[in-house]
Amino acid sequence: MSRSPETIELLLTRRSAKALTMVEPGPDETELQTILRIGARVPDHGKLAPWRFVVFQGEARRAFGAILGRVYAKVQPNAGDDQIEFETNRFMRAPVVVAVISRVTPGIKIPEWEQLLSAGAVCQNMLVAATALGYGAQWLTEWYAFDPEAGQALGLKDNERVAGFIYLGSESVAKDERPRPELSEIVSVWQGQAE
Repeated sequence: MSRSPETIELLLTRRSAKALTMVEPGPDETELQTILRIGARVPDHGKLAPWRFVVFQGEARRAFGAILGRVYAKVQPNAGDDQIEFETNRFMRAPVVVAVISRVTPGIKIPEWEQLLSAGAVCQNMLVAATALGYGAQWLTEWYAFDPEAGQALGLKDNERVAGFIYLGSESVAKDERPRPELSEIVSVWQGQAE
């Protein structure tokens, strides 16, 4: 296999964009299919595909946002009109939003933890793919990833939950680098068990 310094540089410099500052255009249909295909090329013990995608584009973003606004008003009865409007417009922040749904198959030899980790790897692959295609991307969950009524609107089954919402669009502001941990703080070399 040949080396790819460009890939290494991309991975060393990748940074999430903020959904709040994303603008059109978002990925076109071919680019979106590429992002989804790359998302699905993750380690998957047992070939279970323990994840699926729900794509929000165009007016579907506004329609789902209307559901979020209604749900938010119910769970936060003291919320002001401006807060409800913000929740209603959540999916309008980016041209494309993809819900990555983790679906665990219990009671099999593949541990549930591995199935969950695979869904997380899907989200990361999608961020890297979008960045490589020149788009901004952000992986968010926020309250609606955990709300039962929002989950019902997504069609979640009992064995499913939201791994994340991937917001995709063009960047309107430069990204700032954030502090990263020093390797010396997070890496240890196992020397064997102490006696």
